[in-house]
Amino acid sequence: MEKSAIFIPARMGSTRLPGKPLADIGGKPMIVRVMEQAKKAGLGEVIVACAEMEIKEAVEKSGGKAILTPADLPSGTDRIYYAARNMQHDIIINLQGDMPMIDPALLQKVLEPLKNPLVDIATLVTPIKDAAAKANPNKVKAILAQDGRALYFTRAAAPHGDDEFYYHIGIYAYRTKALEKFVSLPPSPLEKLEKLEQLRALEAGMRIDVAIVKAEPLGVDTPEDLEKVRNLL
Repeated sequence: MEKSAIFIPARMGSTRLPGKPLADIGGKPMIVRVMEQAKKAGLGEVIVACAEMEIKEAVEKSGGKAILTPADLPSGTDRIYYAARNMQHDIIINLQGDMPMIDPALLQKVLEPLKNPLVDIATLVTPIKDAAAKANPNKVKAILAQDGRALYFTRAAAPHGDDEFYYHIGIYAYRTKALEKFVSLPPSPLEKLEKLEQLRALEAGMRIDVAIVKAEPLGVDTPEDLEKVRNLL
């Protein structure tokens, strides 16, 4: 059996919600909430890859494992690779640190496309029901082939026509070799144009397949999102 682990990148410097990982939700820091949900998936170690010592201390105080990474790494993907680079895992799951109510079943679901040995990276999408969301550039759309391959990701309203639109959920499962290759590549032209790093993998010929889920998990990007989560819990 392949050995998997869940890595959660975290840093304090969020533009819209500074200090987000340590934001209190029902008496616990948000990063601890995310970690606890991830452990329920039963997919191996759960490790927080953090840029600051205060995050590491909060995680360890709650009985979790955290690895301190350089603060100036360019992305969360680079952060999880730094934390995982000397470990023996076959599959690395990248879970965003701002999903305190993540359903553990989604983490299990993201592994399904990797049953195909030709797939390098797996991720999640969900159908877009709201017409306004189709035109919203903050809702990244995935353009899919019939066999589940991702052909493109875009902030534009795509594909054209009456076909179902799919919203991309930023949870990934990487084969370890694929993650190593990905972080070794420079940012690609389409990645820089769309500001979507997964396009780097597609431009390099890597295969990304998706699993379709019913709904997107609630993320925390703004103070309003934080209050919503607090109220729900």
